[in-house]
Amino acid sequence: MTEREIRTRKGIECRVREAGDGPAVLFLHGAGGLLAEEPLLDRLAERFRVLAPVWPGYGDDAGEDLLEDMLDFTLHGWDVADALDLDRTRLLGHSMGGMIAAEMACLSPERVERLGLLAPTGIWIDEHPIHDVFATTPFDLPALLFSDAALGARVLTAGTDFSNMEALQTFLVGNARRLGTAGKILFPIPNRRLSKRLYRLTAKTALVWGEDDRLIPPVYASRWKDLIADATVTTIPGAGHMLSHERIGEVAAALEEHFGS
Repeated sequence: MTEREIRTRKGIECRVREAGDGPAVLFLHGAGGLLAEEPLLDRLAERFRVLAPVWPGYGDDAGEDLLEDMLDFTLHGWDVADALDLDRTRLLGHSMGGMIAAEMACLSPERVERLGLLAPTGIWIDEHPIHDVFATTPFDLPALLFSDAALGARVLTAGTDFSNMEALQTFLVGNARRLGTAGKILFPIPNRRLSKRLYRLTAKTALVWGEDDRLIPPVYASRWKDLIADATVTTIPGAGHMLSHERIGEVAAALEEHFGS
């Protein structure tokens, strides 16, 4: 994927990865950031023009101080779409990015052609609490986010040697900054009353969930489906919360069918 800089009308500069041709798919990453390797996006780029912006507070770009609450994040999403000349688009989000994508679709339903949500946060069920990532050490994240913890460790660290103290420090500082930004809308619990606004969502929606999701249990998929007028659920066996890295083919197939129909 190529990368370029854009500037929103609010004056926030951010990087956008881009690849492929065809109908545009705007992808919003989760709290962990846009990773060095995003195989799902590469697969989707075979059929679609995939655009993946990096949220302020992630990577080298600043601007996170201009985003204070859920509305700011939602409007930033549409500001990015405007900067990319996207009027009506296919919108895809994972986890935190899924929550923001859903909020965007509630705020401006006429601008969303189709919506894809990969294990989104944003809803709370008392009987099935979502694990607190802010109370989880980086070393415990692979087992929490992946069905295959060994794969998770390789993906999340991108080969970083944590025995090297300088490398470990760089990772921990970056992780703290990312979580600091995400915490504005995910802490203390990821419930920003989105369930009260989902009645405004009119786009056909594909909910895709990992069967082994330990962060946001698959029972949440049913709750999301109940709250969205036109939604389908696809559950992916052998996948955890980071389903797009564990079962790339199955996730891509579900999204290709949804976005391409």
